[in-house]
Amino acid sequence: MGKYQLDTKGKVAVAKYHEKNKPAKFDKKQQLEKIRAEYLKKKQEQTDQ
Repeated sequence: MGKYQLDTKGKVAVAKYHEKNKPAKFDKKQQLEKIRAEYLKKKQEQTDQ
């Protein structure tokens, strides 16, 4: 047994804390889709002129 054993309530609190504070996962597909949409919008504006 460790010195600092957590009960169920403590484990839930720690899990919740870490879930809230972990950095947002970098989603490459979503990033590419965003860049593509911006490019197409810019391209469309150029052809309209």
